[in-house]
Amino acid sequence: MRAALLQITSSDCPRENLDLIQRLIAEAVENGAGFVLTPEVSNCVSLSRAHQQEVLCLEEDDPTLAALCDTAAAHKIWLSLGSFAVKTHDGDGRFANRQFLISPQGEITARYDKIHMFDVEVTPEETFRESDGYRPGSRAVTAETPFGTLGLTICYDLRFAYLHRALAQAGAEILIAPAAFSPVTGAAHWHALLQARAIETGCYVLAAAQTGTHQTSRGAVRKTYGHSLVVAPWGEILSDAGTAVGISYVDLDRGKVAEARRRVPALTHDREFNGP
Repeated sequence: MRAALLQITSSDCPRENLDLIQRLIAEAVENGAGFVLTPEVSNCVSLSRAHQQEVLCLEEDDPTLAALCDTAAAHKIWLSLGSFAVKTHDGDGRFANRQFLISPQGEITARYDKIHMFDVEVTPEETFRESDGYRPGSRAVTAETPFGTLGLTICYDLRFAYLHRALAQAGAEILIAPAAFSPVTGAAHWHALLQARAIETGCYVLAAAQTGTHQTSRGAVRKTYGHSLVVAPWGEILSDAGTAVGISYVDLDRGKVAEARRRVPALTHDREFNGP
């Protein structure tokens, strides 16, 4: 299976982002991709909760999601929407940061809500309280495809090795890690974390990323790190997209997963221990 990772600079306008994603999907398909992946919050990057309330929808009412289901069906591809910000029925006004896996028939076959919330002070000027606007998920998700079992994660989940180990021990061969990483933490940690998750689990790691400067209609500016990455099950980096908008390709080989796990079967070596 040829996978294509889309690296984009999403705005806070879902319609604009849809047009870009559909154009890049068509290009990826022309180049032989049967599995296309987009970054975190592909539909809307915004720092304004008020604007999000205006433009975001419930999953069942989301025209951007419906259009991309139709796009997947038209091209007969598997499509991972790394995440969409969507409204929920919870009643507290918070959104879900939700990943969708869409089949070549245009059906949503798996959903994953981001579990770990990015509540950090990277610098005094770069502070995030994701849990103020998004409610965390509580369920890990794997998904079966003809080209391998996927383990679904989103961005800040990357720092929690136990989630990825649990996904791999549940059968995941390919870990999906879409992101909108901070430039500061990206430069320090992005490559090392992705390689570590691949090495620990013997999985491919596919990480489609947001990149560049995101201009919004209300004047706020956000920057993201880019460097969409593909890491092989043995830990080698197969593709690094740098910071430009575009597409990265990788041909997935499940045999590489089996080989890495045969050489170092760490997933079978768990031991109970006492303390600390």
